[in-house]
Amino acid sequence: VSAAGLGQALKQIRDVDLLLQILVNGILLGGLYALMALGLALVWGVLNIVNLAHGALIMVGGYATWMLFTRAGIDPFAALPITAVALFALGYAIQRGILNLVIRAPMFNTLLITFGLEVVLAYLAQFWFSADFRAINPRYAGNNFALGPVTLPTVQVAAFAIAIGLTVAMWLFLLHTRLGRGIRASAQNLVAARLYGVSPKRIYALTFGLRAALAGVAGGLYGLVSQINPYIGGPLTAKSFVIAIIGGLDNPLGVIVGGLALGVIESLTALYVGPTYRDVASFGILVLVLIVRPAGLLGRTA
Repeated sequence: VSAAGLGQALKQIRDVDLLLQILVNGILLGGLYALMALGLALVWGVLNIVNLAHGALIMVGGYATWMLFTRAGIDPFAALPITAVALFALGYAIQRGILNLVIRAPMFNTLLITFGLEVVLAYLAQFWFSADFRAINPRYAGNNFALGPVTLPTVQVAAFAIAIGLTVAMWLFLLHTRLGRGIRASAQNLVAARLYGVSPKRIYALTFGLRAALAGVAGGLYGLVSQINPYIGGPLTAKSFVIAIIGGLDNPLGVIVGGLALGVIESLTALYVGPTYRDVASFGILVLVLIVRPAGLLGRTA
């Protein structure tokens, strides 16, 4: 074998290894995206509210986990349940105290209110934490392990497992629990749900509280794999919106598919086109899905 041929073969092997690494990175990122989008899809499907403050609640969850780690010395993964409980209480209060007053108002009104909430939360975060980027860096943050030619960061793998586990758990909760069936019934036919004893106010508040708890956990995981600042909310809301549309609003498993697809597409776009085109690819996929299958990849068609 000539030196040129050997060099070409080695280059092809390196290219394949790089592609595998990028695909794995995209899948790990996509699992976190799925958890981020699940809360938005849940509220949109049940309350018919497009919550523009969704990303801001993810940001609040990130800061809550960061504070528990840096100020109280609690391990970030151990802090996630505390963050979830705190964000559930915040989401429940927001729905009962603010959104419940306009639950039957035109969608434009709810868009304005949730946008106002996003602005308020962002400015409060800037006031308390400044605009500096923060990261949650436990002592094991740099640990990784090899799986063949692919290097897997331990923290990202753990974040992926938690994100997918919570998404599947939410799907099972909606299918097999009384409260979950009440949430699904309210989304499908509110009048019939009332006849069977479902309290819309309670269901709506619990649903918003659950989505806030999911957003809080997603924010804590996001702080482990990236950086947080008061203004990450807008871009994360946009990504969650894309994933919810791609996967379909009536199927949590569709959100997993949408999140994984978006993570892989963004990673491949960054490798072969350039990192500045990641968002272009995301919204290009959104347009394509809306044209070909408006109900989403796994959503029900009419």
